Amino acid sequence: MQTWIAIALGGAAGAVSRWLMATGVQRWLGRDFQFPWGTLSVNVLGSFAMGLLVLLFVERFDPGPALRLGLLVGFLGAFTTFSTFAVETVNLVQNDAPLRASVYVLASVGACVTAALAGMLIGRQIIT
Repeated sequence: MQTWIAIALGGAAGAVSRWLMATGVQRWLGRDFQFPWGTLSVNVLGSFAMGLLVLLFVERFDPGPALRLGLLVGFLGAFTTFSTFAVETVNLVQNDAPLRASVYVLASVGACVTAALAGMLIGRQIIT
């Protein structure tokens, strides 16, 4: 039961954090860009954090299942969002912006994989 509560609390915090960051980034850059910078930023940051925490939890310390799952599944699972990425990509295509949609897909996948790798590399530096 403790694990379920940790995941639920982490998920609530992650969802609110995603909304705050995504809307903050969009407000900062302005909606005139007509590009989903908010979702891209939360997904890249979340990928970095996932890479860092997974490496630290596997190689450095085990925080226990409740905290580990609360952070990774709950918080980061709710913070990052593949479904929003998919809908925003479809919206770009339907709004006659296929080039922007392609850039968004490539930037999202490339930046998120790179961020996860960077998180793992930084994590490795922390533990050595």
